[in-house]
Amino acid sequence: MKTMKYIFIILTILIMNNLTAQQDKCRYIKTQTGYLMVLRQDDDVIAKIEDLAKTENIPSANFTGIGFASDVTFGFYDFNAKKFNPKTFKKVEMGSLTGSIAWNEKGPSIHVHGVATDDKFNAYGGHILSLHVGTGSMEIYINVNDKKLERKVEQPLNANVLQLKCPQ
Repeated sequence: MKTMKYIFIILTILIMNNLTAQQDKCRYIKTQTGYLMVLRQDDDVIAKIEDLAKTENIPSANFTGIGFASDVTFGFYDFNAKKFNPKTFKKVEMGSLTGSIAWNEKGPSIHVHGVATDDKFNAYGGHILSLHVGTGSMEIYINVNDKKLERKVEQPLNANVLQLKCPQ
């Protein structure tokens, strides 16, 4: 009887490890308009979006999302100092996440804003500097555009600005 119990425990562990491995492998699927990402606990959201843009050679895109965050760092841009003043919040829910994918000389350039709420329903928001998935998941819907867009640092703001190539 003990042998059967140990075999059951070992089989359960193997099955759970296999399911976890399958979840780790698949973070996005192709859709009619782009991609659907489902990120898991501890995933770096911005890095995963950058990886998707590189892997799938996305020319440009906009995205929206919702989900749980272990931490989010918002930055408020100080135009005089020409830098972001960061503030980090832990264990929040992203009630809204919106952004765009473009390119610069280094690779994908992700611009993302959002609104996070804590367990007391206080809301915080703005430009997101970093974001990691908390317990649960985060869903991100990426709508791909057919034109490649670029971002360049413009002066005197020292800010990364989306560039449009308008027809003459």
